Formats: sequence, structure tokens, C-alpha cells
Amino acid sequence: MSFNDNAQLDPSQVQDRRGMGRGAKVGGGIGGGIILLIAALFGINPNLLEGLAGTSQDPGAQSQSTAPACKTGADADARVDCRILGTVNSLNAFWPAYLAQYNREYPQPETVIFEGGTNTDCGAATSAVGPFYCPADSTAYFDPGFFQELVDRFGSSGGPLAQEYVVAHEFGHHVQNLLGNLDRAQQDPQGPESGAVRVELQADCYAGLWTRYATTTPDATGLPFLEPLQEQDLRDALSAAAAVGDDRIQKAATGRVSPEAWTHGSSEQRQKWFYQGYSTGDINQCDTFSVATP
Repeated sequence: MSFNDNAQLDPSQVQDRRGMGRGAKVGGGIGGGIILLIAALFGINPNLLEGLAGTSQDPGAQSQSTAPACKTGADADARVDCRILGTVNSLNAFWPAYLAQYNREYPQPETVIFEGGTNTDCGAATSAVGPFYCPADSTAYFDPGFFQELVDRFGSSGGPLAQEYVVAHEFGHHVQNLLGNLDRAQQDPQGPESGAVRVELQADCYAGLWTRYATTTPDATGLPFLEPLQEQDLRDALSAAAAVGDDRIQKAATGRVSPEAWTHGSSEQRQKWFYQGYSTGDINQCDTFSVATP
């Protein structure tokens, strides 16, 4: 979805750490290979990050700034980093009012844009881990370079909603953290019907739910952040969901599919649950834990 050109962005909601130093790299060897394989699937298990991280600095020791060049929706259409910021603004405008219907508060998460590597309360991470949410510091992390990787390496379309879906998925993990479901991934970490898969599919459903209402969610002036949804936008989001299915990633990496090792769900499942959130607009229809087969 394209942004309305005159929509007003709030750069204060995103920290820009690019070019301001990096923490220790995630360890290499077999562990690093696992990271590379599952990195682009989003929502990486923070314990995995912590276990594979080398010695890290205090995350607060890194310099931080906002992205003052991102001011309007036109900027969000022209630049990937501004699109991340604009999507963050839209998500932070949508979720508080939506959750208020269920008497749940929405403490706004932090968002960090980085390149190369950064420090988090879940450990030090490099760009190899892809976008991720760290519950320990309630922060979503994005390297803008990932979005080209999503196209070049994983075959997603490059449309705006394909990128916005990634951001919305990570914010879905924040909502899960608030509602108490995020930890279920660590209790049952892999397999086609595991808690980990159900957590990731629920985050996809939450991304679809945001998409349903994104074109009517207003900025501070009352202008919707995003223009009306087009059919191509929906195809772009579904393309991104399919590109990061466990089965598709495994087939490309090893030539075979091993459902017992799934952590995020198949391409079909990821598309299904994104569309479930989008088509219903109802968070109650995103209960991936109550179905026998997600």
C-alpha cells in the first residue's frame, strides 16, 4: 500500500543506529548457519540470539538518532527506511484503540533501524538474523537491506505491502508479548503443529488484521496514513508470506522439506493466517492455539 503523500510522519518513534557502531557478531559455525537459514523467517527466538551471541556491549552505550529526513507519506513511498517509519507510525496509531475494545493497554514498543549489527537486551545481533522482535527490551529491529534480500534470495515481490507486512509481523509479536502468548514458542520450539509455528502464524494473522484497517488509520492531523488497498497490494503481501514459509526455505537450502524442523509454518499456512486476519478484522479469529492443525 502506498502512503498518502501528505501524511505526517513522526520520526521520534524510530531510533536510527546506522553508521553508529555495532556490537559483537552472532557466532559462526553450525549455529551461525542455523541463524542464516531461519533469519528471513522473522520473529527469531530471542533465546537463540542470546545463546549464539558473542560478548556484547551495553545496548544503551550505542549512539542513537531519529530519521529526520522522513517527514511525509511521500518520503515513505520514496525510501525504504521512511516506509519502515511510516508503517511503525501506522501500527502505533492502530493498536491502542483496537486493543482498548478488549480493555487491554498498548505500551508502545521501541523500533530500531540498523545496518551490519546492533546490541539488544536479547544479545548482540548482525543483519544475518533479519527483522526480529526482542521481548526483553520490547523493541523491533530492522535492517532496511533485508527487503532487497527478500526479493533477491527468497523470491518475494518487491511491493510496498510486502515490506509493510514484515514490519506488521514483528509488531504482532509485541502484541503477543502483551497478551501473554509469545512465550509459548519457547515451550514447544519446533514441528508443524508446535507452539513456535502457532506463535508465528498468529503474528501473521495480526499483520493481516492491521492491513484490514490500515487505510483508515489516521495520522495526527486526521489524514489516513495509507491509500486504499489495491488487489496488487494484497498479492504482494501474500507473496512475502509465501516466500518465508519453512517448506520453501528448506527446499531451497537443502533440496527437501522436513516438517519436524519447522519453526514458522509452511508458505500455505502463512498466507492462510495473514488472510484470516485481513478478511475478518477480528483478533479473536487469530487464535492459532485452539485449532488442531494451524
